[in-house]
This record gives sequence, structure tokens and C-alpha cells, in this order.
Amino acid sequence: MSAFIELEHVTKTFGSSGLFGGGSVTIAVDDVSLTIDEDEPAITTVAGESGSGKTTLTRLLLGSHVPTDGRMLYRGKDFTKLTRRERRAFQREVQPIFQDPFESYNPFYKVDHVLDAPIKNFKLAGSVAEKKRMIEDALEMVGLVPEETLGRFPHQLSGGQRQRIMVARALLLKPRVILADEPVSMVDASLRATILDSIRRLNRDLGISVVYITHDLTTAYQISDNILVMYRGTIVEAGTVDAVIQSPQHPYTQLLIESIPQPDPKNRWGSEPPQQNWEITDTEITGCKFADRCPAVMDRCHTVRPAQYLIGEHQLATCLLYEDKGEMTNPDITSTFQTEKQAITAAASN
Repeated sequence: MSAFIELEHVTKTFGSSGLFGGGSVTIAVDDVSLTIDEDEPAITTVAGESGSGKTTLTRLLLGSHVPTDGRMLYRGKDFTKLTRRERRAFQREVQPIFQDPFESYNPFYKVDHVLDAPIKNFKLAGSVAEKKRMIEDALEMVGLVPEETLGRFPHQLSGGQRQRIMVARALLLKPRVILADEPVSMVDASLRATILDSIRRLNRDLGISVVYITHDLTTAYQISDNILVMYRGTIVEAGTVDAVIQSPQHPYTQLLIESIPQPDPKNRWGSEPPQQNWEITDTEITGCKFADRCPAVMDRCHTVRPAQYLIGEHQLATCLLYEDKGEMTNPDITSTFQTEKQAITAAASN
């Protein structure tokens, strides 16, 4: 297998403790390692509530944030040491799709502009006819009719149409990876399936890896091969989506799944869990970050930072409950995700 992007023990902090001890530090991403493989394209979900570090992780993968600690590798090379040509290749091969499709448009330009720009910037077409064909093919790939889409202003299209145009824009560059940050959270429920199906087809038919950022475990289960569950910057559980959703092992993941609405109105969604104590800063936590909310908390959870424990072939959890049951992973673990809902492979760095 060939690693396309690797995060090696990456930490990203914001803020400062100040010269005289004032201020605060937020650890948005805390010691995360993962690999996006080039030869085995998969859809990997990063899930968690607001403030868990999902978007920061996305921006690290996009290269718009530089790690405070650790490093990111692009095709085996430290991202901070890329040449101008290599960085431009990265910008073409890694494409984002953002949460709010309307913010991606200039309201004074027709939607054609967002499709023309990447073709021009990366010199993808040798003629006007070739550019027209590329744009029409990309629109049809995401289920849009070119004649009904081109020539319109953003406000003349629905939210779902605008979002699918952004998927088509990413598709024009023939990327290796698409980073989709809450791509369906601001569109009607009736359009979510269409957009998610477009993303799944890009993975299945074109071999594009997708990192799908969401707090919605229902859609994650529908389209993903693998899932990472984040809490306060830490990966608390990871594995194939079948293993994690059907048999969650970390107490936080269990609470997330219990909160999914049930089709039977007589069934309760689950008890209201304790809320996160934001008065305790990230730097003040010495043990498990979920200890103040965990229904299975033990005394040592407040003082001992849990390691990652492998639970069978398909799953790992960062929890002291598995200290005597699971197999502790190597500190230099890199989680490599594979297609067809196969197991996570733990590859220790040498």
C-alpha cells in the first residue's frame, strides 16, 4: 500500500498561556495519527459533537493549518518542505467541499465562474470546446443538467444544486482525496441522499478517497467504510463503520448512538448525558478527557491518560475499561483505512 497523506502524532493548539501565565490554550487536535492510502480509496467518517476537533483535523489535512507538534507527510515528504510545484500538485489532488455552499460563491458572478476558475488556474483545457465538455461531464456526474444549471446566479439555484456544483468543481481537478466538511448539514433532507450518493459514486467509480466530516452518525453509517470518533481533540474510538456503529465500545460513542432518534415515538432517545465542563481547560486535564461526563468513570480516569486498545480486528478504543481486555497498540501506531469495510490495520512506525 502507498501512503498518500500521513499525519504522525499531530497536535494543533490555539491560544497562548501568556507571558505572565494569563490566557488559555485550546488543544483542538491532540496526538492524532492516521494514513490516507492511495491504492485503497475509502470513505472515512470523522464524527463528534461541536468542538471535538473535526474541522481542525480537516484543515490540517487540507494544509491550511500547520501542526503545532508532529508532522504531515504528502507522498512521504514533510508538507512544510514541499517545493512550489509539489504544493501546487497537492492543491489539485486534495479538494474541499464546505458546509455552506452559498459562501463559496460570489453573488455577482454566475455559477459558471466557480467551474471556469479551476480549469483556468490549472490549465486543464486546451480549447473552449474542451472546457465546455469537461464542465458538462462534471455536472452530469453529480446529477445536474448543464442546460438547467449554467448561466444562472447562485440565488437562482437551490442549496442542493449549489452544493452539487461544488462537488462537480472538485471533480474537475481529478483529485485523489475529497475533504467533505458537513456537506449536507445545510440542505433539505430530501436532497441529502442525492448529494451523499454523488460522493459515494466518486469513491466507487473514480477511486477518490473521501474524508467525511459530520456529527450525523446516520449518514455516516450509510456511506462510510470506516469511522473515527473524536472528543475534545482526541480519537476515542475508530474502526470499520459496521463494528463501531453496531457495537460501540467507548462510553462517548455509546452516548452518541443512544442520541439518534428512533422511529418509534414511544421509545426514549436515551438519558441526557452530563454536559462538558468548559471551565476546565485542556491543559488542566491530566487523565481521560471524557471523565467528567462518563457514566462508567473510575477514580483513576481522572489521573491516568488512557492508551489506545485494539478490540478484535476491526476496532480500537481509547479507554481504561479495556486496559485488561484489549491489546494496547504501539505508541507509534498509524491507522490505515481500507475499502470494503475491512479491518483497520495497525502499522507501527520503525
